[in-house]
Order: sequence, then C-alpha cells, then structure tokens
Amino acid sequence: MPKSQPLDERQKARLEAYEKAGYNFDLNRTHEYTRQTGWNVDDYETELPAEAPGPPEAHGSWAAAREVLRNYTFPPPNLITGIFVPDQPLEQRVMVLRGMFLGFSFWFGVRVGGVTDEHRPLPEGGEEQVWGYNYRTLEGHFERGEIIFTVHKNLTTGRVLFRIHALSQTGRIRNPFYWLGFKLFGRMLQKRFSRQSMQRLKAQVEEMLQKGWDSPNEANATPVKSASSHEQAQQQLDKAT
Repeated sequence: MPKSQPLDERQKARLEAYEKAGYNFDLNRTHEYTRQTGWNVDDYETELPAEAPGPPEAHGSWAAAREVLRNYTFPPPNLITGIFVPDQPLEQRVMVLRGMFLGFSFWFGVRVGGVTDEHRPLPEGGEEQVWGYNYRTLEGHFERGEIIFTVHKNLTTGRVLFRIHALSQTGRIRNPFYWLGFKLFGRMLQKRFSRQSMQRLKAQVEEMLQKGWDSPNEANATPVKSASSHEQAQQQLDKAT
C-alpha cells in the first residue's frame, strides 16, 4: 500500500472486523474472577511528579499523564503496538494490538469499556481526582479479561499516581505450539508489559513537563496515529506488516 496512507487506514480491515467482535469473557461474572478461581489479579502503581494542592493543573503532571494515556504511547513497542482511529471518541475506541511473542507478530482486538473522570473519597480523608479507562479483550485474543489505567491526584497533598489494575486468564489457543509458549512465557510478558508501561508513562510525563506541553517524543512512542508525516513511525509500521 502507499506509504502516505494513514496507519489506521492500512489496518482498516482489522479494525472493521473487531468492531463487530464480541468479548471473549462474560462481563456479568467479573465478580467471580479471582485468584481462587484461576484468574490473575494484578495491581501496579508508580508516583509521578507532584503538583500543588488543589485541582489538577492545566499543564501539570496529572494532565500530562492523561494525555499519554489517551494517546496510548506508553506501552513498550517491543511487546505491544496499538492501532486505532485517532478521531474516534475514547469511550467508543476499538484497538488492534500487535503483540510480539516467540519471534512472531500476533494481532488482537480490544475495546474500551468505560472512561472514568470523577472525584473519589480517600480512606485517610479528603478527595482525589481520577481519570482513566479500561479495555477488554475481544474474540480471538490469547487472553481474556480487562485492564484499567488510571491517573490519580490527591487534592489535599498534590500527590500524583499512575495505576494499572488487570484481570486476566489465558484464553482459547488452538495452536498447541502457541498454547505451550504462552503457558510458559505469557505471565512473564504480562508483568513486563505492566512494569515497562509504568516506566514509560512516567518518563513521557517528565519529558512533557521539562520540554513544554507537547506530545511525547515520536521516536519513543508507539505509532498509533497517522504515520505519513513521521518517517520513523512509518518504518516501524513497514516492519510490522
């Protein structure tokens, strides 16, 4: 295909297919999905640069993290590449994820299941401002479950945190070679994804605060938008297709 074509257009067929796909787990039974019933339940947290007490600053750490989350530039590109239509509302977003596993590329679909933007009471008193979203696995994914990304600001202290909460279980894998490989290495890759995502989001937030209110460096970001004007992102795409 022509190199001037936007990234989401090059993957249009995959995106359209996943628009019609259903979830590969039962959303009505999530209360049953615990470690005791064979599910992985993971929580990660990292501290971001603090702000002054009060509502999130217009160009501060919390807002920068929200921008990174919205653009999905934080996942490690050697593990996951996210592809989506940039102007699609976040709450309606479907993404094609290119996963790197056992030296092969695999294409999976996920759908955003909800966006959070609210004040929450804190156990120690006071409130926090929370923004984030989840995405859930669609039919054909090697895993089933959901992952929630949120950024939190303590309105009393100014402390800012990024959190990941993940609920997952190995899905149906027909190919026995891939099933064995995922059984042996999938859990390790899950943890690596979350740890590196935490590190990358923090680094991108710090870069935005230091260099001004710009999007994260294209060279270090997962290519998710139009690749036509970014040579390095286009080169990554060419390798993936």
